[in-house]
Amino acid sequence: MRVALVRTFAILLMATPAAIAETIDRSEVEKIVREYILENPEIIKEALLELENRSQKAQEEARAETIRAEQDVLLRSAADLVLGNPDGDVTLVEFFDFNCGYCKRAFPDIKALLAEDAQLRVVLKDFPILGPGSIEAAKVALAVKRLGDDASARDFHARLMAMQGQANAGRALSLVEEMGLDRARVEAEMGSPEIETVIASNLALAQLLGLTGTPSFVVGERIVVGAVGKEPLAEAVRSVRE
Repeated sequence: MRVALVRTFAILLMATPAAIAETIDRSEVEKIVREYILENPEIIKEALLELENRSQKAQEEARAETIRAEQDVLLRSAADLVLGNPDGDVTLVEFFDFNCGYCKRAFPDIKALLAEDAQLRVVLKDFPILGPGSIEAAKVALAVKRLGDDASARDFHARLMAMQGQANAGRALSLVEEMGLDRARVEAEMGSPEIETVIASNLALAQLLGLTGTPSFVVGERIVVGAVGKEPLAEAVRSVRE
């Protein structure tokens, strides 16, 4: 509050006409400002709201600039799993964690969107921020993607998202066996430098975008945070098309 008040005073002082400033000293100016604020205390609230609005706008502009600058890694990384139309006219990017309950809740919304929108492309970015188990599960999923076909990777993702309880290396590798995939190869691939690089890249990109939780969605130059439901995501997609 003290910083905001000082800024408010500075704005008012700078707004004082030069002719007046030349004829009165600083103490008189401060007295005028003080009296004006006491008589009109609502301007403090207005000033704080304006500062907040400007800060939020600056943050949104910075995020949009980052999205434009990072298009290749955001939309076209070969490591990412793609759902829907690979040549779709709009891409929805989801940063997710296999241990995120909200991500599990949002996954049916993603599937519903894809069922209704034949031109939608969805990019899934592993963003394992909920502990060691999340990192392990992400490494298994990325290994499945690197070693198998995209259909197997999509099936693995859907099954692990639907699994109840903590996702970790053991449970993810058991799912690999259940699907008839080569567990030994997947387990060996988990530790590859390439997979470490993918995770590090995703974490760095999320930091650039200011993402701190999952799920977080990027649509066009807009960021949607949380399991907001199908319709808000559909509206974000429509806004890009417009």
